[in-house]
Amino acid sequence: MTDDKIRCALVFRIDAALGSTPSVALLAKYDFVADYEAHEGAASEGSLYAGRGNYGDAVSMVVKSDPPGTGAEVGAIGGFKVVQSDAHQVVYGGDSDGICLAIVTGLRYPSRVATQMLTETYGTFIKELGEKAKSAPPNSLHKPAKPILTKMCQKYSDVASVDKASALIGKVEGVKVQMQDNIASMLQNMEQTEAISDQANQLNEQASVFKKKSTDLKRQMKCKNMKMTLIIVGLIVGILLVILVPLISKAKTSSDSSSGAEDANP
Repeated sequence: MTDDKIRCALVFRIDAALGSTPSVALLAKYDFVADYEAHEGAASEGSLYAGRGNYGDAVSMVVKSDPPGTGAEVGAIGGFKVVQSDAHQVVYGGDSDGICLAIVTGLRYPSRVATQMLTETYGTFIKELGEKAKSAPPNSLHKPAKPILTKMCQKYSDVASVDKASALIGKVEGVKVQMQDNIASMLQNMEQTEAISDQANQLNEQASVFKKKSTDLKRQMKCKNMKMTLIIVGLIVGILLVILVPLISKAKTSSDSSSGAEDANP
């Protein structure tokens, strides 16, 4: 697991003898992580910071195997190098007198900010402890250097506050997250709109089917009513014919008989 946290700040003196491997003496170390966990109670991060007690030995080996370059000017730190492991990175640089400052951070801590921190820390350290550092025995400056290293670690623990680019990136990430939320919300609204549109289309289709069925039923009922009317009219006409035809025939027969009798008796 990687992060952007500061682990440890260290100060070394590199004594380089001509033609031999340089010796590296640890002068001061401030374990920022230990203070963070002690004061903030970040017990759950113990696994993330596992092995913090070996920072001094581990960084000493890194500096010894690959010493930093010296500053371009006397009294300046330079020659910065970055060495990364699976979970940490070491950023370090040195000056012409062999003073080397190093910082251990998580892999996501910007190396440009780390070099900025080392440069500022170097200026304060040299001003207050520079002369002592040239001849001090190993591990003798832990206490005198602690206020300097503590102040710098605390200042640079919030990357966005000391680095405009990181602050801008943070803002961009915030906008990006907001835009992603807005897009997700818009897509969800579009899905809901599509669902409502589908339901409306279904209702329209159902209404069209209902209207067609209603029209067909109305036509069928009209035809049925017409048939019933015709049947009733036919029945009435038939009944009238049944009643009237015999009466008319009888009346006609009676009329014919009367006319015959009158002709026979002049």
